[in-house]
Amino acid sequence: MTPPWLFPAFVLLLGYLLGSIPFGLLLTRISGAGDLRQIGSGNIGATNVLRTGRKGLAAATLLLDLAKGAAAVLIGAWLVDGGGPMAGAMAFIGHCYPVWLRFAGGKGVATMMGVVTALYWPAGIVFAVMWLGMLFGTRWSSVGGMSAGISAPVAMWAFGRLDLVPVSLALALILLWRHRTNIARLAKGEEPKVGTKKGEPASS
Repeated sequence: MTPPWLFPAFVLLLGYLLGSIPFGLLLTRISGAGDLRQIGSGNIGATNVLRTGRKGLAAATLLLDLAKGAAAVLIGAWLVDGGGPMAGAMAFIGHCYPVWLRFAGGKGVATMMGVVTALYWPAGIVFAVMWLGMLFGTRWSSVGGMSAGISAPVAMWAFGRLDLVPVSLALALILLWRHRTNIARLAKGEEPKVGTKKGEPASS
């Protein structure tokens, strides 16, 4: 007889492994753009891939990081009743803390968007609108990402999906923690804006 905990444990592990695939790092290496961890902020997400000058790679990284979050939710829900939020949360954690990179992963914005969208697509639309609106409005990638993350539990609550508020709130808090250095730079007026050239003041 199969132990009752086996499938939930498998879903958690699968979600983590999916999320821990460092697409940004893999794509930049395959394309010859170098080791992403030695470029810009050293982050493995799409924003840092953009600093290589390869817009196509950055877009591909964004889409793949989003897709792995959504895939984890869908596969988890298919395997275990109620497994979607579990697998999605673990995919997000896997992206932020991948074992292959000594737990030094990305900030998790794109992956969280994939998770939120797969869990409840109206909240995913709110996430995307907030992300893009704040990104283009302020030109701070970090502000866009953090605003989007905060919007997720608020949207779930507003749409009446109270069952998804705890997981989305937990992910939002982790996302904010992952942006703690950005928050410190914002407070000092030193956070670079998207499109800022090297040597140009951050506040410009």
